[in-house]
Amino acid sequence: MSDLDWSDLRHALAIGRAGSLAGAARQLGVNATTVQRRLESLETRLGARLFDRSRSGYLPTEAGVLLLEQARRMADQADEIERRVLGRDRELTGPLRVATAFVVMEHLLPQPLSDFARAYPGIEVEVVENAILVDLSRRHTEDSTDWTRKEADVALRLSGNVAEHLVGRQLGMTHCRVYALHGAAGLPQAVTPMAALLRDAPWVAFERDATHRVYDRWMRTHLDRAQVRVRADIFNAVAAMLRTGIGIGVLPTFMEPQHPELVAVSEPIPELSVPVWMLTHPDLRQTARVRAFMQFVGDAVAARLAQP
Repeated sequence: MSDLDWSDLRHALAIGRAGSLAGAARQLGVNATTVQRRLESLETRLGARLFDRSRSGYLPTEAGVLLLEQARRMADQADEIERRVLGRDRELTGPLRVATAFVVMEHLLPQPLSDFARAYPGIEVEVVENAILVDLSRRHTEDSTDWTRKEADVALRLSGNVAEHLVGRQLGMTHCRVYALHGAAGLPQAVTPMAALLRDAPWVAFERDATHRVYDRWMRTHLDRAQVRVRADIFNAVAAMLRTGIGIGVLPTFMEPQHPELVAVSEPIPELSVPVWMLTHPDLRQTARVRAFMQFVGDAVAARLAQP
């Protein structure tokens, strides 16, 4: 294995994941001819056929399965080396990527991020909108065109479940209520029993087929017989529709300061209270800029969530 080209192994891994030359080419950002040439070079060097070509795609042979298994281990080891080297960083300078949901970035992070940027001018923070909890132990995605592209150094998540191998802390809880446009004709204007809201009011809901968030599951359970006027995919879009007076909808209570034209028409919904977590990988928690960010911004977000 010492004479093998790691780039050839990357191409083989991509074929194994995609099941085709074209799919592997898209993942790697090259053309299919390059992928085929790399595969042929690897097979020639090993003296073994790694994939059976069929009408349904490229299927690994017994030798291919063995090679892909070892190559995945090599990729994991490369990731671990990068994390451990980054984890030795003691300087309060350099880039730091934060993964979070758009609603968190718009409503919870602006002031803490601004204060952090002033306090630590040598750290460049990049916020990536991502509603799915990033597995920070994988420093690249399978379909990334850049093999070494980092996903995130820190994740700020609204989630009841977090990966056990990540480290961090719970900053507080978010709560949700049902809101309506203040003064809108035909819409409730005061706290109303949920049964009456579900029975009598028109709703702005989430996507019909969305299921991965606790909010999605609650709506699928409770709004199956409700009058749904409009569906949207994110809280900010729901808020935009609520401002038109078309119906009522669920929003996190931390959005209230930016939407004074809306009035809460339900009590907080217990099933939709969700923890807010700030997380990183164990190998990165001693990195100076990661530690500074998690302490500074984490404290500020925690204080914001603790407000009535």
